[in-house]
Amino acid sequence: MSEFMFLYCGGNPPTGSPEQMQKQTQKWMAWIKDLGEKGHLKEAGHPLERSGKIVKGSPKMITDGPFAEAKDLIGGYSVVLAKDLSGAAELTAGCPILDIGGFVEVRPIMRM
Repeated sequence: MSEFMFLYCGGNPPTGSPEQMQKQTQKWMAWIKDLGEKGHLKEAGHPLERSGKIVKGSPKMITDGPFAEAKDLIGGYSVVLAKDLSGAAELTAGCPILDIGGFVEVRPIMRM
């Protein structure tokens, strides 16, 4: 089995009643639990704050960021185990971010 990173991007955060927000959280927890029970979850990961810093260049320059389009903003990550890239992509079925207009970027983790 190889390792893959799921990057959860975009989507419209749930708004509305606390019950609606709780329901969305429960969907995430159930989906992550299912990945774990099937032996595909290496690290559940965490949501990411929307703020941060961009560091680049030589000499080093630090600026506020990220300023990606909202649809491309990475909101969190997980690390999963799968046979290959196609298998990892299939594991995204049922991911709650897909229900709110977001997407999952699936990236192989390269071992050095």
